[in-house]
Amino acid sequence: MNIMLFHSTYGLRPAVHRAADRLRAAGHEVWTPDLFEGRTFDTVEEGMAYKDGTGKEELLRRAVLAAAPYSERGLVYAGFSFGASVAQTLALGDDRARGLLLLHGTSDIAQSASADELPVQLHVAEPDPFETDDWLTAWYLRMGRTGADVEVYRYAGAGHLYTDPDLPDYDEEAAEATWRVALGFLDSLED
Repeated sequence: MNIMLFHSTYGLRPAVHRAADRLRAAGHEVWTPDLFEGRTFDTVEEGMAYKDGTGKEELLRRAVLAAAPYSERGLVYAGFSFGASVAQTLALGDDRARGLLLLHGTSDIAQSASADELPVQLHVAEPDPFETDDWLTAWYLRMGRTGADVEVYRYAGAGHLYTDPDLPDYDEEAAEATWRVALGFLDSLED
């Protein structure tokens, strides 16, 4: 699969490169655009301040420009937390999208969004301070109304960015389970 993998508000850090390498080792082609133009952050608050200061429209513009040269190939959009919200926005706007892999995050869904059986897989901590139970229930129902084929996996006791070994949220067992399921999901899209 051709995968466009977006980073979290921490920026394009080593964990994103390791995730991309893991996907490449499984036979996928992966791009990791740097929406923060080289900036990385030590705390989520610093990253959120940069994200908010740059603005949603500008960050989406950067994401679209990064994905555009490859979209004709039929991309799987993927991302971590903030990057998952970017991936979701792009996937719902790309008729050629092959799938959507959301790690630790979701986004609002426009009333007019249509996904026509787009395979979607979400992996999220339980509980997650950024993805509350009420929000996830509403998100799941709205995503279903778009026509997407949605799977949700919850990981009890894991921290928000539990797949990042460089952060305190890291949970090795949950991370390995996530990658096992996610790689199976990506393999299923090749049929």
